[in-house]
Amino acid sequence: MKITLTRIAGIQVGHAQDLDAITGCSVVLCPPDTRCAVDQRGGAPGTRETDLLRPGRLVQNINAIMLAGGSAFGLAAADGAMAFLEEKGLGYETAFAPIPIVPAAILYDLEIGSSEIRPDAEMGAEACKNASGAPVQSGCVGAGTGCRVGGFGGLPRSTKSGLGNAGMFLPGGVVISAMMAVNALGDVLDEHGKVIAGLRKSDNSHEFADSEKELLAEAGELPRRRANTVIGVVATNAKLSRDELTHIAAMAHDGLARAIRPSHTMFDGDTIFALSAGELPCNPLQIGVAAAQVTRAAIVDAVCSATSLGNVPAICDFK
Repeated sequence: MKITLTRIAGIQVGHAQDLDAITGCSVVLCPPDTRCAVDQRGGAPGTRETDLLRPGRLVQNINAIMLAGGSAFGLAAADGAMAFLEEKGLGYETAFAPIPIVPAAILYDLEIGSSEIRPDAEMGAEACKNASGAPVQSGCVGAGTGCRVGGFGGLPRSTKSGLGNAGMFLPGGVVISAMMAVNALGDVLDEHGKVIAGLRKSDNSHEFADSEKELLAEAGELPRRRANTVIGVVATNAKLSRDELTHIAAMAHDGLARAIRPSHTMFDGDTIFALSAGELPCNPLQIGVAAAQVTRAAIVDAVCSATSLGNVPAICDFK
C-alpha cells in the first residue's frame, strides 16, 4: 500500500473532477496547528496566499491547501474551501470572524477537454466534502484529471499524466509523503534516467522523443503557446519550523528536477508546499533528503497511474 498524505494523523484529502471537461481540483485539509512553507520555481506560476507562507509573516498555521486545474480561473476553487471551513468555524482568529487560511496553486489544463469549464468554488467545496483519511487515489483524479507531460510538442504529441503519491517511513515514527499533480513541459524519467513518459515522436507513436534534444534543435524564438506546471504537497508528522519547512520545500524540488527534464522552465510554474502536521522530533536534513525522494517517486507514480483521456494516451496503453 502506498504511503500517502493521509498516513499523517489528522490530514484528509479530497478530490472533485469533471471527466467530460477533463479538469478538477484536490484539497488537503489540515489538522490544527499545521505549519506550511512553499517553494515556487519556473516562470509561469498561478498561486494564492503564498506570500503569507514566507518566514517572518504573522500567520503561522494553515487550514488547507488547494491544488486545481483551470489555470488562473482555477484559483476560485479555494473560495469553496474557505466557505467549507468557515461553516465549521475554522481559521485564523480575528475580532470579528475566523478567516480560513487556504494557500492554493493551479496548473494549465485548458487545452484538453473544455476550456470553458474550470474548477470553481462549487467544485472546491465538493472536494472538501469528499475529503477523508482514506489512502489518496492516484491517476486522473482531482487536480491530476487534465494533466499531461511532454507538453513541449503540444497536446497531440504529449502523454497523459495525473496525480501521483509516494511516501516513506523514517526512524522514530516519522512519516513523509508527497502528492503531486504532474503537468510538465518536459519528460518524466525513471531512476535510471530513461524517459518513461513525455514527448512522443509523433501523434500516433508510442515511442518517446527527447524534449531537451528537440528544444535545443529549435531555430528561432520558441512559440509562446505552451503552458504547463507541476504542483504538489509534501507533508510530514515531524516538528519543523517555517524556516526549516522552506528548505524542505526547496529540497523537494530536487526530486522534481530528477524526475522531469527539462524542469522549472519559463513555461512551468512548478510549486511545492511543505507541511509539518505533527510534533515528532526529527533531523531536518534527513527530512529534506526524504522529501526529494518521495517527490520524485510521486511524479513517476502520476504517469504510471494515469489513464487515457481527451485522446491523449497514457503509458498503460503502450504495453
